[in-house]
Amino acid sequence: MKSIQFNTGIRILSALVLSVFITSMAWSQILEPVKWSFSSEKTGENEVMLTFKADIETHWHLYSQDIPMAPPATTFFFEGDTALYELIGEVTESEAIEEFDPNFDMVLKYFADEAVFQQKIKLLTDEPLSIEGFLNYMCCDDKRCLPPEDVEFDFAFNGAVTEAAADEVASPDAYSPTTEIIKDKTILEEMRMEELEYSSMWDLFILAFIMGLIAILTPCVFPMIPMTVSFFMHEGESKARGKFQAIIFGISIVFIYTVIGTVIALTLGVNFANWLSTHWLPNVLFFLIFVIFAASFFGMFEITLPSWMINRSDKNVERGGIAGPFFMAFTLVLVSFSCTGPLVGTILVEAATGAWLEPIIGMLGFSLAFALPFALFAFFPAWLNKMPKSGGWLNSVKVVLGFLELALGLKFLSIADQTYHWGILDREVYLAIWIVIFVLMGFYLLGKIKFAHDSDVKFISVPRLTLVIITFSFVIYLIPGMFGAPLKFLSGYMPPAQTHDFDMNAIVRENVKMVEPDDDSQAACETAKYHEFLHLPHGLEGYFDYEQALSCAKKRKKPLFIDFTGHGCVNCREMEANVWSDPKVLKRLQEEFIVVALYVDDKTMVPEEEWVLSSADGKLKKTVGKIYADLQIHNFNINAQPYYVLLGHDGEILEKPRAYDLDVDEFVKFLDEGISKFEDIYGE
Repeated sequence: MKSIQFNTGIRILSALVLSVFITSMAWSQILEPVKWSFSSEKTGENEVMLTFKADIETHWHLYSQDIPMAPPATTFFFEGDTALYELIGEVTESEAIEEFDPNFDMVLKYFADEAVFQQKIKLLTDEPLSIEGFLNYMCCDDKRCLPPEDVEFDFAFNGAVTEAAADEVASPDAYSPTTEIIKDKTILEEMRMEELEYSSMWDLFILAFIMGLIAILTPCVFPMIPMTVSFFMHEGESKARGKFQAIIFGISIVFIYTVIGTVIALTLGVNFANWLSTHWLPNVLFFLIFVIFAASFFGMFEITLPSWMINRSDKNVERGGIAGPFFMAFTLVLVSFSCTGPLVGTILVEAATGAWLEPIIGMLGFSLAFALPFALFAFFPAWLNKMPKSGGWLNSVKVVLGFLELALGLKFLSIADQTYHWGILDREVYLAIWIVIFVLMGFYLLGKIKFAHDSDVKFISVPRLTLVIITFSFVIYLIPGMFGAPLKFLSGYMPPAQTHDFDMNAIVRENVKMVEPDDDSQAACETAKYHEFLHLPHGLEGYFDYEQALSCAKKRKKPLFIDFTGHGCVNCREMEANVWSDPKVLKRLQEEFIVVALYVDDKTMVPEEEWVLSSADGKLKKTVGKIYADLQIHNFNINAQPYYVLLGHDGEILEKPRAYDLDVDEFVKFLDEGISKFEDIYGE
């Protein structure tokens, strides 16, 4: 069997993981080893040379553009109206050093002390022109790396003013502050006391422990179990060593969540969880990791740790090396964070606002519960070793797990696709891939498909036949989804139904509207902003901008239903598929409320006049997602989604806001209470 070390994916992930750990531990020191400066020089009649200079501190180095990984390769992105200028050639760079890099265990090109990058452009207009963009880079010293960072640049020509220059002369009043959408937070304070009130830290610990157990059942965490099993199967030659490493594995998870999770909240802010769960970089990387693991389970190669890690572990056999299980714990925490993040969102907010003991106790309880099943499962690898190895049965288990890894890994790519509106993995494409994967898995279980390390299937056992029946039944369940069936059972895994091109339910709804038009339709108000790429489920009409929705609510004399949601929010999709779809709920949302969905992770830039100066961190929020994430935190002191608020025209909270809860009757009661309170206030 071939062997592959993570010269790319795993080493990148290990560097990113170590960088988060190291920088998070810098309680009082913010590392900034690379400082950028920008300049431009005219080289011809209409030609200009843009220069990007990096001053690098001693012992640190910045990576070249010419390496096989991005990050850490330095990468440039140019924006603005490209019809007004033309890039001539590629970005050039000064001479780089090419040496062995201990961080990635391979030869790479990098810069020390100073790096100069240049891009020649041709101006196609004499009008004022601004060339904007950003560069992404990563820097390391001999022992550690900092997380990849974006640096914005802005060059002005023909009398234009750069954004940086405008910021220098602009007063804080030049941009809108965070919107105050509620006038009385008493109900929120009461609700917070009811939900988080505890007579002692022990009560908080128990609550967090329960949340940790729930996290095991999320779609981001459960697929990681076979990876853990595979790792400890390899380390199972010595029972004592395997058990010791299983203990280290569990302790590592607790340590990572309790210490690093709290420090991240204090140093990087509450939006870091949102970045990790929605940014294209970690999600695409996680997708690739799942694909690599699937290929390994199929027998394409065997995954081993980097040689330096193996050698170090071998040297510590008697003492029981801890590098392997600690690394696996890091991988588990990062990959699962997009699903566990919402569960610990309230704790992160508490940490960011200065509460120290509560988040530490809460994160400790959460991580203990989260680590317990993994540690127990890893502590007894003999459970899997007892499976019959003759006839390739154990290999068949790995192959089936490979199919599952391949299917579940698509979730991460789907999150990035939805967040950035790439349009490459819409619902029907996602379903088609799943149908093919599980059809192939069914044929594999029947013995019709054979991999390199499989034995011949001379007969089908009863357990195997049962799996075949389940697999093909699941495929039949998926097929109606290609025509718009909701597939409620899978709502947390699937892209939203709005991305489906051929939705029979939507076609029926549109025909009904044409036959029976609604006199009190949304046409009474403005066309919804962002309706070209944002949509509400189940044919609901509504808005994606708070101010616009509030204006419409006043015109139509209806309360406002605010849905804080996100493209990467699994629980949001489950609520929409299982609660919103109920006729009692849907009827009320259609007829009694103005619905506004505020996406906290959308990357769409808004016009400068709509930028918001955050009251939380003092930074300008320039995208739809950042503006509404800031609005949710500022007004409700929470950053988890889904989060539902019923609001009156003057900022009255009509009923205690709700979060994830699949109880339809309670949600109907929530809506009815809001309607009743609205009628009492406004006399409807």
